[in-house]
Amino acid sequence: MTPQSKIDQDETGVRGTVSFVSLGCSKNTVDSERMLGLLAQSGYALVPEGADSDLVIVNTCGFIDAARKESCGVIEEMLGRKRDGRVKGVIVAGCLAERQKDVLLDEFPEVDQVVGVFGREQIAQVSDRILGGLHEQRTLFNPAPVDAQDDRARLRITPRHLAYLKVSEGCDRLCTFCAIPYMRGKHVTKPIERVVEEARELAADGVRELVLVAQDMTYYGMDLYGEPRLAELLRELDKVEELTWIRILYCYPRHFTDELYEAIAGAKRIIPYLDMPLQHINDRMLKVMNRRHTRDETVAILDRLRADIPNLVLRTTFIVGFPGETEAEFREMADFVAERKFERLGAFTYSLEPDTPAAKVPGHLPDDVKQARREEIMRIQRPIAEAFNRTLIGRELDVLIDGRAPSGGDGLWLGRSFADAPDVDGVVLVQGPGLQPGDVVPCEILSTEGYDFVARSSALPSRRRRARPRPRKRPGSSLTILEGM
Repeated sequence: MTPQSKIDQDETGVRGTVSFVSLGCSKNTVDSERMLGLLAQSGYALVPEGADSDLVIVNTCGFIDAARKESCGVIEEMLGRKRDGRVKGVIVAGCLAERQKDVLLDEFPEVDQVVGVFGREQIAQVSDRILGGLHEQRTLFNPAPVDAQDDRARLRITPRHLAYLKVSEGCDRLCTFCAIPYMRGKHVTKPIERVVEEARELAADGVRELVLVAQDMTYYGMDLYGEPRLAELLRELDKVEELTWIRILYCYPRHFTDELYEAIAGAKRIIPYLDMPLQHINDRMLKVMNRRHTRDETVAILDRLRADIPNLVLRTTFIVGFPGETEAEFREMADFVAERKFERLGAFTYSLEPDTPAAKVPGHLPDDVKQARREEIMRIQRPIAEAFNRTLIGRELDVLIDGRAPSGGDGLWLGRSFADAPDVDGVVLVQGPGLQPGDVVPCEILSTEGYDFVARSSALPSRRRRARPRPRKRPGSSLTILEGM
C-alpha cells in the first residue's frame, strides 16, 4: 500500500491542513510559495500560522548565526504545539535543514521530517508519509539540480500586487564569508523564455511590482548561454504590459555591459533602483573576501550608472569587522560611504561561520569593535539618506499602495515609491480616500520622518485591482538584504 493511499480526503476533498512559516530572504519566499502551491494542488488546505493543523512546515534560513537562532526558536515553538496536540507533525525545510543535515535531528529529535533546499518538489509526498504514519525515512536531501527549478504555479504569501521572481539559483562566487554555495549549489540560470512566462503568469494574477532576485544577478546567463544575458532578459520583461514596476536586486559589481546600462536606462517598466551589495571597498579586504573586483572597478561601475540612468537610487550593503580589518581599512570604507552618498545602505557586523574559509582568517575582531564600526557607518549614512529624502519633498511621485496604515483611520495608507524596496527600505504614509492595496496613485510628498515619507494623493489611482486575501509571511530578520552577495 502506498503512503498516499493511507490518506483519506474529507467530504470537501481536503487531504489535510497545513500551517506554514517562511523565514529568511526573498529567494526563500519563492521556495515557500512553490511548496504551498504543490501542497494546494495535492489537496492540502492552508490554515493561518498559530491555528491547529495536521502539519506545520518551517522553511528555515541558515545564512548566519542570528538567522539560525531565529529558525531554531521557531522550530522549538512549533514542536511545543506538537507536544500540546495542536499539530500532528513538524517538517523542517530550507537552508538550515540543508546546512545542518547531519545534526539537526540530534538537536530536535521530535521533528518528523527534514527536507533540504532541493527537496521542495516532494513536499506533498513527504506530508503524505507523515499523515500516513510512515516515519522510517525522516530526511530528504537531493543534489542541486543541473537545470533551474520551475517556480510557476505558486501560492503566493506576498500581497497580490507584489511578487518576487527568481531568475537563477545558487552562486559561483565562493566569497570567503558566505555559505550560500554550500547550501544552494552552483549558479544555474533559468532560461529567458521561462522567466518571461513566469512573469506573465504573475502579472495575470494581479502583480504590479515584480522584484527580480538571484544570488548573483549580473552573472545571469553565463552558465547557460556562455555570456551575461541580463540585458536581454530585462528587455523581454519590459514588454510585459500588465506590470507597472520591475525592480532589480542583488547585482554583483561585475559583468555590467554597455547593453545592460542601456537596457536599464531605456526601459519603460524597470525603475531606476538598483541593489548592489559591495561588502567592502578596500582592495586588500576585497581580496581576502574573494570578491574578485577592485575599488577602481567598482567606482567605474558606480560612475557609469549615475551618468547613464537619471534619478537612480542605489542601495548597497557593507560588512564591518571582517577578520583582519584594520582601523585604516575601516576608515577607507567610512570615507567611501560619506563620499559616494548611497541613497539606501545597510551595514552588518561580520558573522563567524565555522564552515567558511573566513573562519580560518587570522585577526578576528572583538564584538564591541565590530558593533562600534557598524554604528559609525550608520551614523554617517543616516543624514545622507535623510538629505536625499528631503530632495523629494514637493515632488509628485507614483506610490504603490501596500495596505492600510496600522492607525489613522480609513484615509491613511502605507505605500512605497520607486525609491524603496519592500521590507528593507522606508515607506510612504499616504493620506487619501478610496484607495486599495495594489493601487498606483500620484502623490505629493509633504514631508519626511527619518527614512519614511508623508504624502497626499493628488489624483485617482491608475488601473485599480483589488487584492485578494493572502497568507502572510512571518517577518524575517533584519539581515534579509545581505542574502544577495
